[in-house]
Amino acid sequence: MTDDQGGQISQSEGDEEFLRARFYALLSTLLSKPPDSETLDLMRSLQGNDSPMGRALGALAVAASATTLEELSDEFTRLFYGVGAGGELLPYASHYLSGLLYDKPLADLRSDLNRLGLQGDPKATEPEDCIATELEIMHTLILGYRGPDGDACQQSFFKTHLMPWASNFFADLEKAENAFLYVHVGTIGLLLMEIEEQAFELAA
Repeated sequence: MTDDQGGQISQSEGDEEFLRARFYALLSTLLSKPPDSETLDLMRSLQGNDSPMGRALGALAVAASATTLEELSDEFTRLFYGVGAGGELLPYASHYLSGLLYDKPLADLRSDLNRLGLQGDPKATEPEDCIATELEIMHTLILGYRGPDGDACQQSFFKTHLMPWASNFFADLEKAENAFLYVHVGTIGLLLMEIEEQAFELAA
């Protein structure tokens, strides 16, 4: 994600902010396309602890160690691409909020991106209200992008574009029939959304 001038987004100096950004980046990567060998190695190297998020990360590492790139590609296809009618899940805000694709939530998101001066990948084939893209936008905002709202960009974007539907999507992913490794992606996403919502409420 870049600004209108094409500049790179700088990394935040705060360790907590950088950790938040890494969670968003991991989820965005896993939900944008089938994992490659580098992403699979990263998942296998994750270490958990006794916290709910730590246990979820540990479970993801175990699942990653028990699967292959070919199996992951097949799992991703069955979840999100499917055959004929499409995959098991439709990871779009418009679908979750209105029951349609390319609906008002997408138009609202595009309006906000234009106001913030953010541009997506011109080669992207997915609409911007795809969960992977919205997570990538949060990653960009956390790592130091400052739009017209300054520091309030993160909270405003989260509450407007992720909070209304992302937890429902992650809950569906967690219990999806075709999910194996992605069960744990759903759990991590649910926990992250809960943590973020609580943090923004305390900061309000």
